[in-house]
Amino acid sequence: MKASKVASIVSLMIFMTAFNVNAGGLYLYEIATEDLGLAGAGMAARAQDASTVVSNPAGMMYLDGNQLTVGGQLLYGNLDYDVEDERLEDGGNAVGALPAASLFYSHSVNERLRLGVGLYGNFGLSLGFNDDWAGRNLVKDSTMMGLTLQPAMAYSLNNQWVLGIGVGINYGIFSLTRDRANGVGEVEQNDHDWAANLRLGLLYTPSEQTRIGLTYTSAVKYDFNINATGNLPISGEEWQIPINTSVNAPQQIMLSGFQQLNTRWALLGDLGWQDWSNFSKMDTTVGNKQVASILHLQDTWHAAVGIQYQISQVTRINTGVAYDTSMYQDQMNTSFLMPAGDTWRLGIGVQQELGITSSVGAAFEYLMSEDANVSSPAVLAGRYHDPNMFFFAINYNQRF
Repeated sequence: MKASKVASIVSLMIFMTAFNVNAGGLYLYEIATEDLGLAGAGMAARAQDASTVVSNPAGMMYLDGNQLTVGGQLLYGNLDYDVEDERLEDGGNAVGALPAASLFYSHSVNERLRLGVGLYGNFGLSLGFNDDWAGRNLVKDSTMMGLTLQPAMAYSLNNQWVLGIGVGINYGIFSLTRDRANGVGEVEQNDHDWAANLRLGLLYTPSEQTRIGLTYTSAVKYDFNINATGNLPISGEEWQIPINTSVNAPQQIMLSGFQQLNTRWALLGDLGWQDWSNFSKMDTTVGNKQVASILHLQDTWHAAVGIQYQISQVTRINTGVAYDTSMYQDQMNTSFLMPAGDTWRLGIGVQQELGITSSVGAAFEYLMSEDANVSSPAVLAGRYHDPNMFFFAINYNQRF
C-alpha cells in the first residue's frame, strides 16, 4: 500500500510542478483579432478596432462611435514528445486542433470618455498524449483554460494623452486524467478558480500619423486543489491526500508604436517584457506539508515589427514577425507539459471593408520554437523536436 500511495503522490507532485512551469507557454498573444496577421506587432498602439479594449484600453478613444469586434480562431499544434528510452512508448502529438473565440465592444460616452468590455481567452492549453504512452500513469489528458471578462474605460487627458484601465475577471479551469497505477481504469480530477487582475494603458499621439502605446498587465494567480488518490490492495478502499498548488500568469509590460508613413504604408512595432523569474520558486502543499520546488525560470523579452499596406480604400494587407525569448534558463531542463523556448512568429492577413459600417478580416500565423529537452522525471526523459503551431483566424467588425 505504501509504495502505491507514495508513487501516486510523487506523480501528482511532479505533474503540478510541471504544470506551474507550463504557464509561460500558455500566455498567448493570439485572440482571434487582426493582430494575428501582424504577429502582434503594434498591438498596444494600433487602435483600429474594438479589440483595443484588451491590447490597450486607451485606444478606444481613437475609435469612431460604437464598435463591435468578434473573432474565431483555430490553433493546430505539432508537439510530438519522444521519450529518450527507446523501450518506452512516445507521447505522440499532445495538442492537435483547438478552437477559440473572442468578443469586444467599445461605447462612446462623450468626446473624452469611452467604455468597453472584452470576452476572450489567451491563457490555456489542452494536452492529450497517446493512450499507451510511458507516462500515462502521470498524465494522459490535461486542460488548463482561463476565460477573461474585462470591463474597461478610456479617458482623454488632452489632445495627445489618453489613459485607459481594465479589470480582468478571470475564470480558470483545471482538469487531469491519468491511468490508475494498477492499470485498472482512469482517475479524473478537476477544479476551478476565480482571479482578478488589472490592465493599465497609456496612449500618446504626438501627431496624426504617430501613436505610442504602453500597457501594464498585473499577474494572475489561480489556486487549484486536487486529491492524490489510490486504493488499498486488499480491501480496495480508496485513500485521498489533498494537494494544493498555484498556476501563475506573470505581470507584463508592452510598449508599441504605430507610424503612418503615407496614404498606403504604415509601420508597427513592439517591445515587451514578462516577469517569469518571480515564479522560479513554487510551493506545493501535500496534506499539511509544504514542498518547495525550484523551477529555474527567467524573465522573457518580446520584439515585433509589422507593416500595413493599403491596396485600395477598402482593402488592407497586414504582415509581421515577432521574437520571444525562452522562460527557461536551460533548454536541457524544461517541462514535458510545455515545450517552451525561444520562439518566432510569422503572420499575414487581410482586412476588407464591406461597406461604410462593417469590415471582415482573415489572418494566418506560424509559430516555431526551439527544441525543448526534458530531464525530469528521469524515467520519462526526452525532447520535443521543432515544436510549432499554426493559427487561423477570422474577424468581423461593426460600427454603429
